[in-house]
Amino acid sequence: MTEASASRRQDWGRWFGRPGRSLTRRLIWLASAWILVALVVAALVLTQAFQESALRRLGAMLNETIDEIVVGASRTPQGDVVAQIQDARTLRLLSGKYWQIMEVRPDGRLVSLARSTSLWSYDLTLPPDLPDRLDAAFGDVITFNTTGPKDDDETREPLRVAASMKSIPRHEHPVIFIAAIDRSEVDADTRQFARVTWTALLILGLGLVSAVFIQVRIGLRPLFDLRDEIADVRKGKSARIGRSYPLEIQPLAEQVNRLLDHNQEVVERQRTHVGNLAHALKTPISVMLAEAGTTQGSLPELVRRQTKVMQGQVDHHLRRARAAARAAHGLGETTPVAEVLDELAVMIEQVFRAKDVEIDWRAPDSLSFLGERQDLQEILGNLIENAAKFSKRRVRVSAGGSGLGQMILVVEDDGPGLPADQRDTVMQRGARLDESAPGSGLGLSIVDDLTRAYGGRLNLADSDMGGLKAVLELPAAQAD
Repeated sequence: MTEASASRRQDWGRWFGRPGRSLTRRLIWLASAWILVALVVAALVLTQAFQESALRRLGAMLNETIDEIVVGASRTPQGDVVAQIQDARTLRLLSGKYWQIMEVRPDGRLVSLARSTSLWSYDLTLPPDLPDRLDAAFGDVITFNTTGPKDDDETREPLRVAASMKSIPRHEHPVIFIAAIDRSEVDADTRQFARVTWTALLILGLGLVSAVFIQVRIGLRPLFDLRDEIADVRKGKSARIGRSYPLEIQPLAEQVNRLLDHNQEVVERQRTHVGNLAHALKTPISVMLAEAGTTQGSLPELVRRQTKVMQGQVDHHLRRARAAARAAHGLGETTPVAEVLDELAVMIEQVFRAKDVEIDWRAPDSLSFLGERQDLQEILGNLIENAAKFSKRRVRVSAGGSGLGQMILVVEDDGPGLPADQRDTVMQRGARLDESAPGSGLGLSIVDDLTRAYGGRLNLADSDMGGLKAVLELPAAQAD
């Protein structure tokens, strides 16, 4: 995966990933959820309102038909009930508009007294509880849905029905006047309205979500810029926050700069104290060594040995204090690794010219150590010098980034190596497994302490060259 594609995936995850702890995702997801709920409710309400409006129009038409039936209904001398309705659709067979007059018998049965020509010999399908509902609302009109006699592709036509119970002269039982009309067109219009409404609201929703995304992206862009600048300071790309920000977050940027300045001041003060302490201790120690060197005997020799130990310990702790101060500062320099390796290789090859030591090193030009040059020189210098000291002839050094803001440096030699049970011992201050070799025994201890001060690690292992392999992990400055 290329760096550009990884960056695009990170941006996509930032904007559209799961909310989690991201302010951006929360704003986008909450706004999108609210827009979605609001538009769904709006679509449902509009569709329902349109359908109810259409059904009210049908209901008004059916009420007029019932009024015509009531006015036109009469009783013949033979006792039959008839009705004269001047509506062409009710005179055409299965036209989709029907009427019927029914009688409620004492046993609750419904008996048809008259029907429209359009019904032919069919009866309208009515709910069983209709007589009771009409009796409770005597004289009022009740509307409901049912199916009609027309059978189209095994689907019965949907009807909107209006019914009312009334009394007619010279008729002893209550009479139910029923009018029905095909509501297929209303249902089709409702579906069409729903499709148009949902499509329009979907487009509106996408537009609103896009507007929210753009608004959040533009509105929070200064926060992302501030975050990136702080990351650049932490990675050593810059020393301070230099951009101007909106009024709401400019005070935060200024406070961060003040904090950086304060940290720099503290580090410089620590460096000054460490330097003063070094000068204050080195002079008495040097005097003690000089005085002890002019006198022979067991006491002067003891003083010389202990003074050298004191000098080594002072140098060690002062060096560690300087490194810890710089590492804690978090804003150290960026040091090109290749330059340091080139300098050290030339110098150490000259030191061990008698052994004809060859140092083969490889490091990318873009690789940089997130720390000060002096510390990297001391870390690598001790490791390479130690490898050259115990090697037969060859020392190999390789460096590269790990992709996690760290870099890996490997120093190997073709010497006798070091048993696994002795590797922890050589990391201790003053430990020397070979007393015949020159040195103070602080080399690997210094490397380990400086590495830990920068949050890194040092591991010892067997090299495929036959000797010891030192694997060093240190913070790396991110390349632009």
